[in-house]
Amino acid sequence: MNPKVDEFLEKSAKWQEELKRLRNIVLACGLTEELKWGQPCYTFNNTNVILLGGFKDYCFISFLKGVLLHDSENILQKPGENTQSGRIIPFTEIQEINDLTQTLKAYIYEAMEVEKAGLKVVSEVKAELAFPDELLQKFKSDTAFKTAFEALTPGRQRAYNIYFTGAKSSKARNSRIESYTERIMNGKGFNDCICGLSKRLPNCDGSHKYIS
Repeated sequence: MNPKVDEFLEKSAKWQEELKRLRNIVLACGLTEELKWGQPCYTFNNTNVILLGGFKDYCFISFLKGVLLHDSENILQKPGENTQSGRIIPFTEIQEINDLTQTLKAYIYEAMEVEKAGLKVVSEVKAELAFPDELLQKFKSDTAFKTAFEALTPGRQRAYNIYFTGAKSSKARNSRIESYTERIMNGKGFNDCICGLSKRLPNCDGSHKYIS
């Protein structure tokens, strides 16, 4: 057991018992425990295999190459629409974890076998983004903004594009673009922390909501 993870769990305001139970299951399978990105991380042969974490509505075990697992019980979920590799299993109470203990161990052992075999996730080739007219017009009128947007990683560009194109009217699309211009100019992604208080940097964990 890594003392940094002990400290993390003791400070957890929610899902403490559930995360401790998941931790014991993972450690029983022989993985090495570390704290990375502010979360318990479990490695095999110095390769990240599993993360544990929690959100407001659930805690989870995340298999970083979950897409390569057979998922015989059909319990793995994509954490996001555009996620290609990782898969999670969410939990809302400790009994759910206890009921799946043997299944979780089987999945963990399979994830270790994936690493032993040196299997890699082949990323899908994403089609070129189709930007809305309002964003293209913003590029024309503000070259500094265009440069800043193009400097973002493809994933960050895609996240912004999904948000901008999700607005139903041209006025709403323009409003969204203007609202996020400063963030883009600062090189921040749609889900990045901008207050500096997040414990999951660079991602936002909602800490800004508690700023008085």
